[in-house]
Amino acid sequence: MASVWAKSIVNLQVLAVFFCLMVCLPPGGGQKKKENLLSEKVDQMMEWSSRRSVIRMNGDKFRRFVKAPPRNYSVIVMFTALQPQRQCSVCRQANEEYQVLANSWRYSSAFSNKLFFTVVDYDEGADVFQQLNMNSAPTFMHFPAKGKPKRADTFDLQRIGFASEQLAKWIADRTDVQIRVFRPPNYSGTIALALLVSLVGGLLYLRRNNLEFIYNKTGWAMAALCVVFAMTSGQMWNHIRGPPYAHKNPQNGQVSYIHGSSQAQFVAESHIILLLNAAITMGMVLLNEAATSKGDVGKRRIICLVGLGLVVFFFSFLLSIFRSKYHGYPYSFLIK
Repeated sequence: MASVWAKSIVNLQVLAVFFCLMVCLPPGGGQKKKENLLSEKVDQMMEWSSRRSVIRMNGDKFRRFVKAPPRNYSVIVMFTALQPQRQCSVCRQANEEYQVLANSWRYSSAFSNKLFFTVVDYDEGADVFQQLNMNSAPTFMHFPAKGKPKRADTFDLQRIGFASEQLAKWIADRTDVQIRVFRPPNYSGTIALALLVSLVGGLLYLRRNNLEFIYNKTGWAMAALCVVFAMTSGQMWNHIRGPPYAHKNPQNGQVSYIHGSSQAQFVAESHIILLLNAAITMGMVLLNEAATSKGDVGKRRIICLVGLGLVVFFFSFLLSIFRSKYHGYPYSFLIK
């Protein structure tokens, strides 16, 4: 009987303590704690933004300030590999554009705590790359204020490029935040153009008594061919994307000059394509010369054979490169 009374007394004491806690604690304590945590996160993000436009994050900071709730702000994250040993020239160029965009937002009149720009480098947050199953860089992702990222929250860099204006348009679509891009002045293009005009003007002045070279058809044809070769080989793509010259496999040391995908190329690859196009063009010129000239028949036959050999061999080489990039292409000629 005594044990029963003892248990009853203990239960009454527990109920009394619980009742006191319910009475003493203010209503909505959990909600207030959540608000305090959110306020601390926003204040910390604003403090980091005041120091630099792009906040550098490791794995712990990423999970706490980007992934974990509560969060009422959007975060743009650039996943990259900027260390020199990674040899990612595209990462460096994309980072420059990203910095321009982040600075434009940081110093604009519309700046607020609703959007932050961050970066996760592979050497500082490899666990984040593994967590997101990410195996390429650079990659831009938007983490919305509510919910999880959707497919459209990953920027299509391969199709659109990484210019600040394109990133700003994508951010506006995802967050309704309009960012006007302000670029620092760059006078290198103006100076180069002025030097070129001065050089051409000086040459024309020195040759002012004999300007027949201006009407030289062969000279203009060669200049036009150089421009065509440069454009068709992908030099403009190299200028925009900034790919590496070649790729060296760290495991076996083998150097690749041809990229295995149709979505990318190396600088060396564009040089190879340029030389192949030039050789094919030379072969066509020789064939035309053999057919239209009125010289010795034996000499014309040799020129014809040389031109035909150039066209056949180098076009076969060009076609084999095309096959290696566009897998499944069924046609080949001489070289597989």
